Amino acid sequence: MAKDKLVEVSEKVGAALGKANKQAHLKAKKVAEASKVAKEELHAIAKQVESLKKQLEKTTKRLKSALS
Repeated sequence: MAKDKLVEVSEKVGAALGKANKQAHLKAKKVAEASKVAKEELHAIAKQVESLKKQLEKTTKRLKSALS
């Protein structure tokens, strides 16, 4: 009887650990996907900043030549 109870308890513990492991895996997958999206967005922002920097350099050059 005690052995059956022990098996029953160990099955419940195993099931709980399995569920927790699955949830952790799913959360890790979501975090990985979110970090990938964030990296792509950061790259796009970096491109925009570089474009604005070039535009500012051109504008500065034009303004300097107009003032001189």
